[in-house]
Order: sequence, then C-alpha cells, then structure tokens
Amino acid sequence: MKTLGLVGGTGWVSTQTYYRLINRETNARLGGLNSARLLLYSVNYEDIYRLNQRDDHEAVTQLVADAARRLALAGAEGLVLCANTLHMYAERVAESALLPLVHIGEATAAEARRRGYTRVGLMGTRPTMERAFYRDKLAAAGVEALIPDETQRAAIHHAIFDEILKEVLDPATRARLVAIVASLAERGAEAVVLGCTEIPLLVRPEDTPVPLLDTLAIHARAAVDFALSP
Repeated sequence: MKTLGLVGGTGWVSTQTYYRLINRETNARLGGLNSARLLLYSVNYEDIYRLNQRDDHEAVTQLVADAARRLALAGAEGLVLCANTLHMYAERVAESALLPLVHIGEATAAEARRRGYTRVGLMGTRPTMERAFYRDKLAAAGVEALIPDETQRAAIHHAIFDEILKEVLDPATRARLVAIVASLAERGAEAVVLGCTEIPLLVRPEDTPVPLLDTLAIHARAAVDFALSP
C-alpha cells in the first residue's frame, strides 16, 4: 500500500470527510482492520484566501507546493489536493514535489464517461466554474460542461465561502443550490458535478432532479485506487 500525502484545510470541513472516506474505502477493499497510510498537511485557508483576493496566484502555488514538498519529505508516495479549486495549480505543485498526483478533475471526467454522460452541469467556486482548468479535463473525456449564470455563480460562491466553509448548513441555502441544479437540468445537463468538496455536505442526491457527481467521494476512491495499485 502506498502512502498518500493529503494537502487539506481547504477547507477543514471537507478534509475530515476525505480522511473518513479514504479509510472506509481502504477497509472495504482489504477487510480486517486495514486502513489507509496517510500523511496530512492542513494549511490555514485564510492565507490562501487573502492571496486569492489579491490575485496572487504565484504565491498560492508556492504555498501549496511547499506543503506538497513537506509531505514528500515525510514519505508520501502520491499527492491528493483536497479541493477542486486547488487543481488550478496541480501540475506545478506535483512537479515541485516530484510526486504523482491524483487529479480530481480527471477522476470526475472518467466517472462521468463511465456513467455515459456527455453533458453535465458544473457547480463550484468562481474559479472552478469560470476558468478552463476544470472544464478542459471534462472536455478531454468528451464531456461538455454547462455553468450557471452570473447570478447563480455568485450565489454558489457566497454559499461556499460564507456558510459551508464555516460549517453553516442552512436549509434555505440548500434550496437555492437545488434550484440551480434544476435549472442546469432544464438546460440539458444529464447530471451535475458538485465541483467543490464542500457542496456535497449540503446538497444531497435525494434533493435533486438529476444525478450528482460528488467530486469528494470520486476523488477519495481514485486516491485509494492509486494507493492500492501495484
């Protein structure tokens, strides 16, 4: 079993779910008292948030790369960035740490194709919805991504940063996000990618008219695939 290095804290609310799901999946496959070999570097997300407010993406890259290098020095054999948006910097971070990286966008694209989807909605932070880094991974797998309109994108971004990251799970916010899922379905989305690892903490499959792709769960399974691979 390979040792996984997790860069978490982005935010901590979902990082604890990563820990649980990776260990649960490892035990389901291996049985007994088996659990995952994990190293966790939990950053202070406020540091990243302030740098992003200044559009200082180079500084964010260096901060995340430093965390990844520390994990490598501690014995990590593979890298897991515990947030969709952090994958803006994935290639440079992995190169800096000299570690193979389990990419959340690639894992999600593969899952969408496995299920036969060719058009999906994409919900997440503004960068995840508006920049090309995530949609390009889906497109490479033959999956078109529909993003919410400007007002909806603002509402999703607000829900993530002002509520869910602070462990505020408001039913009224759930209803707003479910309405956005429904609007994406009306535009032709066969499923909706929850492209922020916090959103699945609030929006549940039973709430929505189309299937959801829970990127946290998909990423956790892909991390275990890597850890248990020859």
